[in-house]
Amino acid sequence: MLQPAFTVTPAAAKFIGRMVRFSATPTGGFRLTVTPGGCSGYSSEFTVEATPRSGDSEVVVGGVKLFLPAESRVVLDGVTVDFAETPTSSGLTFINPKAGPCGCSSSEGASAPAEATVSLSALTRKSTPAH
Repeated sequence: MLQPAFTVTPAAAKFIGRMVRFSATPTGGFRLTVTPGGCSGYSSEFTVEATPRSGDSEVVVGGVKLFLPAESRVVLDGVTVDFAETPTSSGLTFINPKAGPCGCSSSEGASAPAEATVSLSALTRKSTPAH
């Protein structure tokens, strides 16, 4: 199995585990697709699937299988995946210590972004039919 080049906090591992455990495929894995998301940092979506797709790597995090497409592994290199819950939102948070300043003209003089949050409402959850 692939050794992760990123860190998953206990809070994120707990969230991932719950999503798999309470899905239609509780013995499957959590497929996480992460792409660069402009100034906000990252965009992500997940599905719970029985097996990894072609080209996915499997990483075990907290006893739960995490399926990562190749492009997500590149984006997550050196990143910490966390889960944050506030009174107004909750979701996966991606903390990148290597983040550079935003290139938008409207953010001139702004400090470098180091954290991006993806709310649960922005994530899609697709179930796969039983085989």
